Amino acid sequence: MEGKKESHPPQTRSAFADINGAKIHFEIAGAGEPLVFIHGFGLDLRMWDEQFTVLSRTHRVLRYDARGFGRSSVPNGTAYTHAEDLNALLNLFDIQAATVIGLSMGGRIALHFALTFPKRIRALALADSALDGYRWSDEWNTSWEKMTRMSLQRGPKAANKLWIGHPLFVPAREHPGVSKRLARMVGDYSGWHWANTDPHRSSNKPDVERLHELHMPALVLVGERDLPDFHTIADILSGSIKHAHKVVIPCVGHMSNMEAPDRFITLVLSFLSA
Repeated sequence: MEGKKESHPPQTRSAFADINGAKIHFEIAGAGEPLVFIHGFGLDLRMWDEQFTVLSRTHRVLRYDARGFGRSSVPNGTAYTHAEDLNALLNLFDIQAATVIGLSMGGRIALHFALTFPKRIRALALADSALDGYRWSDEWNTSWEKMTRMSLQRGPKAANKLWIGHPLFVPAREHPGVSKRLARMVGDYSGWHWANTDPHRSSNKPDVERLHELHMPALVLVGERDLPDFHTIADILSGSIKHAHKVVIPCVGHMSNMEAPDRFITLVLSFLSA
């Protein structure tokens, strides 16, 4: 009897692209409908390992380190936007439109990209997303200011230690494997943003006031155990984006894709098929 054929992962291209005055590290693999993954603050493209491996078997998957993170170059003082960086990456690979999936800061970048280049978005998947123009809670602002002060007093790496110890990552730290991977990524982060003013160019109107302009399908995911700010943002997104569908992922926190990777992939595939 003929045995079942194994599905081997496609070959991955890992390289750097000269984009808008920066060197952007990326990985791309697979063929089919394009997907783009954008990571969270202080992290890098490695946070998407499970999704990249599985989804590149059926899709063309691009993941990259945003400017200032991972192996990409830090801002050089020249004004830029993450949206323009992503637009240039898509041009590099002749991707006309893609489904863009972002978590936390990555969700914020994905939203701004969708508002800036709407014709390049097939669909949006926003996991535990941040949002430009959202008024953060006093608790969140206080914790952020604490990390900034720590960077000034003892350096960016000391601020990184506070970041990985933040309540945001409590559920993720309960998983030894996830905790180890997060510690490695945050440990590798330069901490540039703690000690420098980012020349990222702001929009005239904050994204939170423009969500009604988005008409593409949108999946809004949030971990059941994520912090209240991110649940509030998820409610804003699902209530303001016309074709948005919200799903609360049970028993996980902010790093939903790493804490429950199989469930995350199932939700994304279901969304894409719909």
